[in-house]
Amino acid sequence: MNDFLDTNITYLTGVGPKRAELLNKELNITTYRDLLYYFPYKYIDRTKFYKVAELDPDLPYVQIKGIISGYTTEGHGPGKRLIADFQDDTGTIKLVWFRGARWITGSYTPGTEYIVFGKPGVFNGIINIIHPEIDAVSKMTERLNSALQAQYSTTEKLKSQFVSSKTISKFVGNLLKQIKFRIPETLPAYIASKYKLLALNEALHKIHFPSNPEEMERSRYRLKFEELFYIQLNLLRYKSNRNQKSRGFVFSSVGDVFNSFYYNNLPFSLTEAQKRVMKEIRRDLGSGKQMNRLLQGDVGSGKTLIALMSMLIAIDNGYQACLMAPTEILTNQHYNTISKLIEGMNIKVNLLTGSSKRSLRRKIDESLMDSTLNILIGTHALIEENVRFSNLGLVIIDEQHRFGVAQRAKLWQKNLNPPHVLVMTATPIPRTLALTLYGDLDVSVIDEMPPGRIPVKTMHFVDSERNKVFGFLRNQITEGRQVFIVYPLIKESEKMDYKDLEDGWDTLTRVFPAPKYCISVVHGKMTTPEKESSMKLFKNGHAHILVATTVIEVGVDIPNATVMVIESAERFGLSQLHQLRGRVGRGAEQSYCILMTSDKLSKEAARRIEVVISTNDGFEIAETDLQLRGPGDIEGTLQSGIPFDLKIADLGRDGQLIEYVRNISEDILSKDPFLENAQNMILKAELKRLFSTRHSWSNIS
Repeated sequence: MNDFLDTNITYLTGVGPKRAELLNKELNITTYRDLLYYFPYKYIDRTKFYKVAELDPDLPYVQIKGIISGYTTEGHGPGKRLIADFQDDTGTIKLVWFRGARWITGSYTPGTEYIVFGKPGVFNGIINIIHPEIDAVSKMTERLNSALQAQYSTTEKLKSQFVSSKTISKFVGNLLKQIKFRIPETLPAYIASKYKLLALNEALHKIHFPSNPEEMERSRYRLKFEELFYIQLNLLRYKSNRNQKSRGFVFSSVGDVFNSFYYNNLPFSLTEAQKRVMKEIRRDLGSGKQMNRLLQGDVGSGKTLIALMSMLIAIDNGYQACLMAPTEILTNQHYNTISKLIEGMNIKVNLLTGSSKRSLRRKIDESLMDSTLNILIGTHALIEENVRFSNLGLVIIDEQHRFGVAQRAKLWQKNLNPPHVLVMTATPIPRTLALTLYGDLDVSVIDEMPPGRIPVKTMHFVDSERNKVFGFLRNQITEGRQVFIVYPLIKESEKMDYKDLEDGWDTLTRVFPAPKYCISVVHGKMTTPEKESSMKLFKNGHAHILVATTVIEVGVDIPNATVMVIESAERFGLSQLHQLRGRVGRGAEQSYCILMTSDKLSKEAARRIEVVISTNDGFEIAETDLQLRGPGDIEGTLQSGIPFDLKIADLGRDGQLIEYVRNISEDILSKDPFLENAQNMILKAELKRLFSTRHSWSNIS
């Protein structure tokens, strides 16, 4: 039966090659299984029948029973339409079609009793239904049907080829009849029975054709449970197998290098959160198993310091370390910060980026191979084939969501034995998403800011209050402070009514004229030397204002910059707004984040602005972001694609269920780590079917 479900959708009654191609392109439905797991997004109650006399244009979808008394054609050209008079014993309404007239008149015969379903409207004082669904009363009993009618997402292209929600429902009904409701179970009987789950066969039938809301909810629960359970079981199995099989370098001692730094160079006492995280990392490095740890910490929480101290432990044990970051700006900043922190110590650090000269690259290659270079910091230039380490023991990847999985794999493969891996992110990840995206990693969280940090004040202004904002910026500049102004676009867009950098530059140069004010600019289309030159101007305090796109979202540390103005703030997601705000508040002075928006805001945008104003807690913001936008959009800021397609579960709403199935998975694997017991064979087979075509990247985060 499993093989049968892999049959191409072309062979299903009513589909054929042309529709199959469309379903594949538009909805990614290729096989019977894909169709079966293409779930409805809502249901409409089909138990109630209205009389024509009861219809009102304010009603939602309605169904009525009656006969077509005749057809007429009205209008011409694009406005030409077919109209049918449809009547019951209380009156007559108009049914209207703008296309497919010949098919309609050939299919629906006047005088035959039909059930009509659609949204009532009104034209010239007469109630009508445009493009209704119609079924002959005599045929309704032949079809698979239910009181709650499933509604499926479709596309304009599918609708133009007459593949509507109703058509998809019909295909599913045909498929269920064809397989005679016999779908093989995918969970062991002991799990289904212990957790009171519907049989898969019943759940898949009832999710498409439920008799009542309770039946539909029980089916949804069974299917969500299974989807999330297998994701967690797979992640935890990798983690368990790796812990048992993957030997890591043993960093047995914390030696002179670490201690010298700790007692002589550490600029301030570690926070309790930093101490806790260092203990977790230290335990991993000495365990004899490869470390795979995710370090989360809000902007400015001190992750770079933790990264350096971890690298010093590697050096103490005779190993090299490298730190990879996604942009040259961030890489340069890490290099400068780390070089400053280890000043006076006998540690060799170098920087490798795409713009590094050939002579420097040769020098780096030589010092890597003769082990005189202890730490290499770089962009993706680190993963080029000619970059070889003599003894790489620790890899640190910053803002790791910006690197593709294959890129990270190249770095990991630079050693015969896998190095320890620490991945860091300043984008706080909601717990449910972390458990799902990074569920095979150990997670450390720095949830405490260094002492003396003054929280950034966040304010909201609309376009009509712009002069007030300019006045505030002038005052800050007079007091010796600097200002970031961030735009979502470089050039004006015909499609989006948002502020753009070029137009903003024109306005700002008029409001803050030279030579009294100096404004520098940074955006993604500039060359690296151009960006560096502009940044240098701002870093050195020569430029009062830095105008930029989100290229400065991560890794720009300028303590004297106290104001972040975000133009068209409604254009940004919550996490991005929080990241941009994190560029200020790094010095001893009070800092400000000003959110500029248009005067009119959508409900969702207003909610986002409200959340950013009300809290500086990145984790709280990330949780709200997940609930507001859902994982698909959040993924855009976290990772270049969730490694699985969620068909029915929702990471924003199913957090409790994720934790629940994770605990169940942990319990199963603690008793049977390799799923070798007879009762777990079904789990092993299903994991193979679901995940065997995907690479295991668990060793490299």
